[in-house]
Amino acid sequence: MKTSAIAVTVAALALIAGASVASAQTAQELAVASGAPAAPEGWRVPRTEWGDPDLRGIWPIDSVGRTPTERPPNRGTQAYLTDEEYAAAIAAAEATAQGYEREDASGTIGSGHWFEWGRPLKQTSLIMEPPNGRIPPLTPEGERLSAAMRSSWNVQQFDRIADFNSLDRCLSRGLPSSMTPFPYNNGIQVFQSPGYVVLQLEIVHETRIIPLDGRPALPGTIRNYLGESRGHWEGDTLVIETTNMTGLTPMNIVGPGNKPIPTSDRQTVTERLTPVGPDTIFYEATIRDPVVLTAPFKLAFPWTRNDDYGMFEYACHEGNTVVPYYIRSTSPRFVGTLEDPSDPAEWVRDTVQR
Repeated sequence: MKTSAIAVTVAALALIAGASVASAQTAQELAVASGAPAAPEGWRVPRTEWGDPDLRGIWPIDSVGRTPTERPPNRGTQAYLTDEEYAAAIAAAEATAQGYEREDASGTIGSGHWFEWGRPLKQTSLIMEPPNGRIPPLTPEGERLSAAMRSSWNVQQFDRIADFNSLDRCLSRGLPSSMTPFPYNNGIQVFQSPGYVVLQLEIVHETRIIPLDGRPALPGTIRNYLGESRGHWEGDTLVIETTNMTGLTPMNIVGPGNKPIPTSDRQTVTERLTPVGPDTIFYEATIRDPVVLTAPFKLAFPWTRNDDYGMFEYACHEGNTVVPYYIRSTSPRFVGTLEDPSDPAEWVRDTVQR
């Protein structure tokens, strides 16, 4: 299919059902447009022993790791690469993937040993709505919160634990960040049992337990980094509604060149997981945060099954010594004032008290 035809098809589909994927057929078309294989003729969504659509397996999102979450501004509303651009992107990804061998041959260790580079989609970004593929402008309060965000990427002198964000402290990437690619530890494993779906995340070793029995969310006074999720089936699509988040996690990956985007405790996330082939799930997530964002945005991209992927422990900083030592080595309040702590946790308590 020509790129222009894809764009017209996707635009038309977006108008159907209020710009959401409402059926497996629509999800299949979008997945194929993104570069996923078409389902074999006659394929049907498999069922669990108790009759639910079967999503079980390992779905590492390093498979989309070469597609940016936000679209580069110079691409405007170009949602998909041309065939020529896609071929060039694949070639570049394959060259980058040889980094391990190049470093090994030269006796060096760098990102080739460390990063899971992945492959590109035909999509130009993982964000597919709004049309420019970017996080919408922030509200005035969102701008204020963004300017106040602190992390190991923008702080040189660490005086308190709050100078580190939730990922620095190995607590959580939050939502939607946890469902987008990272340079490493990209595994997502899906478990199911009657009345539950469980998403195990390799990075920060978090596990999202999603009941399907219609129970209400917890009271708003109870909040978690990944919120409280409740799920239900719409045909073969798992719909997950998440509320009760803390507002203490970044909305995007914080790093060089990225404007930090905050979250608030009024953020909600609606996810849709639609199986569209033997080894493909089409994933969508609509993010709303009226405190931070002037409009919602939507992620939409295929997951690819890889049951041979190894889900490794995310050790992060073992012994919990990194945060206190950063503070101790950069803050004038502490440099040279304390003996080497035998119990880092005790030293952190002393830091907080000061």
